[in-house]
Amino acid sequence: MAGQVAKYSFEHEGYGLVNLFYVDREGNIPTFFSASLLLLASLLLVLIAVLKKKSHDNHWPQWTILSLALLYMAVDEASGIHELLEGPGKRLLGQRDGGDIFHFAWIIFGMAFAVAFVLSYLKFFFHLPSPTQRRFFAAGTVFLSGALGVELLGSYYASLHGVQNFQYSMLAAIEESLEMTGVIIFINALLKYLIDYYKVRLYLDNF
Repeated sequence: MAGQVAKYSFEHEGYGLVNLFYVDREGNIPTFFSASLLLLASLLLVLIAVLKKKSHDNHWPQWTILSLALLYMAVDEASGIHELLEGPGKRLLGQRDGGDIFHFAWIIFGMAFAVAFVLSYLKFFFHLPSPTQRRFFAAGTVFLSGALGVELLGSYYASLHGVQNFQYSMLAAIEESLEMTGVIIFINALLKYLIDYYKVRLYLDNF
């Protein structure tokens, strides 16, 4: 955020550091950090799935699928696969002028996937222990408020004013910060689940 202040208030690119730390660009430090968080969450889910399968828990496939979903999100974060949906999204919605909340057309697919995934996991969600439910809900709420909520605001603003301005850069910073925070809350929830129900702390203490 400081970099964007430098860029738009003082017209200084910080010798490349501004773009290196700008959250709305691909292939830089924030992208690496976000992808790493998602990959860590995926690995923790794999561990839980393995433990579930060993204990003959019937829900191990759901944990496995969830781990694959987080793995895909990590790859997408690093490579920007979702941007390939821009063309199909625009054809589906029709090309529009400024003021379109779906200016970033891929969002329509993201919303459809989020709704379908949440509905398909409701039964699994309600079988979880109450503390885990609360933590998962908090993580999902924070993540989706950024990934879809603020993203829609940014999309609308970009359709009116473009993306090369300070206001849009702040919306992007809020969006990405909420996504990162949501994943961190989710990682915390997974670690607490492992400690509470599988005594993983005992194994960690032995290293």
